[in-house]
Parts: sequence; structure tokens; C-alpha cells
Amino acid sequence: MRAPDWLTARPVAHRGLHDADRGIIENMPAAAEAAIAGNFSIECDIQLTSDGEAIVHHDDELGRLTEGSGALLGKTAAELKAVAFKDTSERMMTLAELCALVAGRVPLVIEVKSHFDGDRRLVRRMAEVLSSYDGRAVGMSFDPDQVGALRELIPNRPRGIVAERNYTETDWPEASPAQRHDMTHLRHFFRSQPAFVAYRVDDLPAMAPWIARNVFGCALLSWTVRTDEQRARGARYADQIIFEGFTPEP
Repeated sequence: MRAPDWLTARPVAHRGLHDADRGIIENMPAAAEAAIAGNFSIECDIQLTSDGEAIVHHDDELGRLTEGSGALLGKTAAELKAVAFKDTSERMMTLAELCALVAGRVPLVIEVKSHFDGDRRLVRRMAEVLSSYDGRAVGMSFDPDQVGALRELIPNRPRGIVAERNYTETDWPEASPAQRHDMTHLRHFFRSQPAFVAYRVDDLPAMAPWIARNVFGCALLSWTVRTDEQRARGARYADQIIFEGFTPEP
């Protein structure tokens, strides 16, 4: 499956168009609304809850943005939606609630967070939500096994791999040495069969994403673009940027 043209037509707002100085927090409803107002695609993260729901949040533990502590996987969706945030009165959304909010106005680029344990419940719930969503949406993950799950469970939606040059035990403690080896240089490519690659901008140029783009026709996104230098690098080596910390000009 090829990536659709709309995936690279507009810059992608990383976790929505958030701005903590204005009280707009990542992955929150206001960040989604701000991205919609700017006609930017929305990149978001989903995590699995203890009751099998897909909740929109980046971290797998509470505490960085929120009050409280503990793993999201150990709490129900209702418990997580009641969690107070430090800098906003808003609360976490489920993926279904985000889809209802966006209502097809801009594309969604949904990152499936993984514990590298082969659990496919999150993708299964994502498939249930997207089965009744008519808007533009793609899925992606750092974990090639989750990309495989996207291919099998949501075959009508394009899927991508999120990647970087190096995978250390410090940065990727849940992935085994064999999994980290498989992720390096997109060694899993023929198994995961991504339609697009989202690659760390500071690691560009690199041979693996170059081959994916220029030999196999994958769209190439660059993440996370925050500076002018990164924006120039993304423009030179990729098809579109995933950005935060500024608002791209029309």
C-alpha cells in the first residue's frame, strides 16, 4: 500500500499544535483544535488502558504532565480521564473522542505506543474505532510487530514505521537486543511493509530511509522539527515535517 498524497501535503503538528505558555498542552483537545484551525495534520500518541481502551497520551507513566503516578496500563480509561493535569483543566481523551472532535477536518497520524511484548490489544481497539471513522487517518509505531498488527488488523489504512539511527538499551529498555537489532537500519522492512517512514530529523540523511523512499516509494516524514536548521534538513531529505514549538507559514 502506498502512502496517500494527503499525508505529506501539509506539516504535521507533533501531539497537536501545543503551546504550554498559552496553556495548550500536548495531546489535549485544545492542541487538536489549534492544529485544525491552522489546517495541520495531527500527530498523536495512544496508550493501552487496563480495560482495553486506547487513550491519547504520550508517556506510559503519569507524572510528567499530570498529578499522580503509576503506569497507564494499570488504570482504566475512566480513572485516567479523571486524572488532573498540572497546567490545564482539560483531561485525557480516548481515541474515539479525538476522532469525534476532529470529525475528518484534518488527517490524524496515530502513533501506537508499545511495550515490545507482542500485545496487540491496542491496535485491535484502534481498528474498532477507525472502522466507523470516515476521516483520513494512518497508524505508525516504533515497534515493527505493531506495524505488522496494523497491516493485519487495519489493512485499509496506510501504516508507517517510526525510526532513528541507533537504539540503545538505555533509551529502549523494554526492547530486547534482538528487537533493537531488527529496528536498526529498518532490517524489518520486508516483514513490516510500511507505506511510510517517520525518521528522526537529526539522523538524516541516512541510507535506510533513503532506500525506503527512493527505491521502494515510501513517503518520508522527519521528526521532531523544532529549529530552522532542522526544518531545512527535513525539507532537503524528507517529504514533510512533524513539528512543534513554532507554527509553519502557509
